[in-house]
Amino acid sequence: MNLKELLKKSSATLLDVREKEELIKEGEVEGAILIPMNEIPSKIEEIRNFSTPLIVFCRSGIRSEKIVNYLKKEGFNDIYNGGGFKEINQLLNS
Repeated sequence: MNLKELLKKSSATLLDVREKEELIKEGEVEGAILIPMNEIPSKIEEIRNFSTPLIVFCRSGIRSEKIVNYLKKEGFNDIYNGGGFKEINQLLNS
């Protein structure tokens, strides 16, 4: 299943790992949950309760890739790197 198909699943959760300042400056993705990258370890139990698939994104895709790898090490399975903010918005609006 590709990212566009995953985004269309009603159970998909979008996790935005940008900083709050980036969200204010660049805009938000409707329905996404903002947890900045540095807060992920302290919110791990909260994230475990999110619906899957879990699609993580940031500004460019670099931080989201790091978070996906971290969460996989923490036992997450149905998790994907959504890449950057612009790419996610394009997929959601196409």
